[in-house]
Amino acid sequence: MRGAPVVLGIESSCDETGAGLVRNGRLLGHAVASSIDEHARFGGVVPEIAARAHVHSFTPVVRRALEEAGLGMSDIGAVAVTTGPGLSGALQVGLAGAKSLAYALDVPLYGVHHLAGHVAADTLAHGPLPDPCVVLIVSGGHTSLLLVRDLARDPLVHLGDTLDDAAGECFDKVARVFGLPYPGGPAIDRAAREGDARAVSLPRPLTGPRDDPYGFSFSGLKTAAARWAERHRGQGLPVADGAASLQEAVADVLTRKAVAACTANGVGTLVVVGGVAANSRVRSLAEERCAAAGISLRVPPLRLCTDNGAMIAAIGDLLVRAGAQPAPLDVSIDPSAPLEYAALQPVARAPVMVS
Repeated sequence: MRGAPVVLGIESSCDETGAGLVRNGRLLGHAVASSIDEHARFGGVVPEIAARAHVHSFTPVVRRALEEAGLGMSDIGAVAVTTGPGLSGALQVGLAGAKSLAYALDVPLYGVHHLAGHVAADTLAHGPLPDPCVVLIVSGGHTSLLLVRDLARDPLVHLGDTLDDAAGECFDKVARVFGLPYPGGPAIDRAAREGDARAVSLPRPLTGPRDDPYGFSFSGLKTAAARWAERHRGQGLPVADGAASLQEAVADVLTRKAVAACTANGVGTLVVVGGVAANSRVRSLAEERCAAAGISLRVPPLRLCTDNGAMIAAIGDLLVRAGAQPAPLDVSIDPSAPLEYAALQPVARAPVMVS
């Protein structure tokens, strides 16, 4: 195929096995297999179960993505794979598969950061990111405000990050207290539709005048919601009101800080990405506040908010077109990789001393 290569993206950082194909910023096809049903009875992700599910799903998912795109293996011109952060065993499965494909096809391999992939997901729906823009990443384990310029070339500037529980983690833990199923985010969103968001007075963490203006802390909110539920034990817990009030508190904090970051930095575009960007109240309140502040809002479609291979292919496509150096085939995973650049380099390993 002429022009820019088709990039295959592989995502396996948690409980979704994803494959996507992107060329010149255009999504050609993608497929996702989730093992969430296998984890639900445990109330959270079990790393060993996730890793085994990736082993079984890897090849079928890649084949389905290729079929959707109408392509064959020989059309793949580069492979991008999540090398961190994430569950160690899950990342190892994805990286091993990606290395095998890159070696067999004799194409370059790119190791990329999972969260940068979430940022790139928006480009598949709305085109190149404005330079600069403010990006709010909200997922199960991460809540961050970033100042982004050239995603493929420039460092990502952290305006604020999670200090303890992330927004998605708060949803998961409180949902369990409320007796709602895992994953908690979608369950809270569904329950909240029948509730009154003003029924329960819940705190808005780190929103005082002397607090960290862009930092996030949802541990106290989680505790306040749990204590409210405990007070109603044996009396019939009004779950819908609790869910609506919790969701409102989370959405309020996220959007308030994100809009403030745009205003303070003179940035006209806010991009909201990650699994919690699928939450209906986060999306609607972001729309309201951005419109009032004269800020352009970009949120990926729901299918690209949660973990998927398309977002990893999007990052790989950006790196290829930016002329980035491919990773060596001995690239390793980094389960706790900090978000500094879109591409991840091999982790330096201390030499093993043999006596």
